[in-house]
Amino acid sequence: MGFSTKAIHEGNEPDPTTGAVTVPIYQTSTYAQEGLGKHKGFEYARTQNPTRLALERNIAALEGAKFGYAFASGMAAIDATLRLVHAGDHVIVSDNTYGGTFRLFTRILSNYGIEFSFVDTSDAGNVEAAIKENTRMVFLETPTNPVMIISDLQAVSDVAHARGARVVCDNTFMSPYLQRPMEFGVDIVVHSTTKYLNGHSDGVGGVAVLSDEKDAEWLAFVQNSAGAILSPFDSWLVLRGTKTLAVRMEQHDKSGRAVAAFLEEHPKVEKIYYPGSLSHRQHDLAKRQQKGFGGMVAFDVGTLERARIVLETVRLCTLAESLGGVETLISHPATMTHASVLAETRQRIGITDGLVRVSVGLEDTEDIIADLDQALDGI
Repeated sequence: MGFSTKAIHEGNEPDPTTGAVTVPIYQTSTYAQEGLGKHKGFEYARTQNPTRLALERNIAALEGAKFGYAFASGMAAIDATLRLVHAGDHVIVSDNTYGGTFRLFTRILSNYGIEFSFVDTSDAGNVEAAIKENTRMVFLETPTNPVMIISDLQAVSDVAHARGARVVCDNTFMSPYLQRPMEFGVDIVVHSTTKYLNGHSDGVGGVAVLSDEKDAEWLAFVQNSAGAILSPFDSWLVLRGTKTLAVRMEQHDKSGRAVAAFLEEHPKVEKIYYPGSLSHRQHDLAKRQQKGFGGMVAFDVGTLERARIVLETVRLCTLAESLGGVETLISHPATMTHASVLAETRQRIGITDGLVRVSVGLEDTEDIIADLDQALDGI
């Protein structure tokens, strides 16, 4: 089956009781049992829920995985995935990782004996050089948030697997429509379903998908034991979102390219970050492992004051955190999404005070560009 067919039908079988073509919201805390040990596969809603199960099957199919587990947020999905490593283990992480991931790893998980090394994973040689005897996982973001650095998924997977380490990829920026990391050797894919998978800025959630049966059994155990599950209603919202994922991502990609092209030529913009731009040093790699370039664009206007002018004078774009919704969102990574990252680290990886990030939405492309143009003219 093609991607759109899977998105609409996998996990979305008509309800056997009523024939409803949309999976119902099973808003229940428990399930009646016919007798001791006799039930219909569902006992307690933290452990199993039909709406959540439908979503887990759906996203696993879209990523080409066998198993999926949905969580209350993207960070909960990442936290559960890190339960596959133990005290004394070492994890290699993309140095330009999301601020929340950086905070979880350095402020919480490091307190429990897990060692983290943040390296430039755009060069598989850096990953190989950072591997230790106790390295058990490589955690990638590609493209990274927000400066769009690309990691060669196959090359990093080959290096990690040669030393017995799992590879995890946060695929939130691309969605499975534009990038399927497991086709390049990645073991586990995580998403913030809050973003493109939901697509409507009305729910928070996360998911982890994988194919290894032993690791899947452990993630299922963690999901049930820790209980950071996605609610039935939020599961239903994401199921609604994935049905239109293909058409939405096509437009995000189309408009993202147009906005990036506009920004690259604007005299007030010092630098843009967009894998679809020929000026991006990893443009060819992005073309090779991605179906498109997406709707995330970052650009640098030089100073905090100039960035403030743009951020506070846009009219159509909404100043807000998050991304991947139908509306265009604009943000300031240094003080918003990556405020928890050390200032010297932000500067080193390009998250300057003048950097602005745009999640290009589904409004008319010319209206998005016109709004950015009038805001930039205020500098």
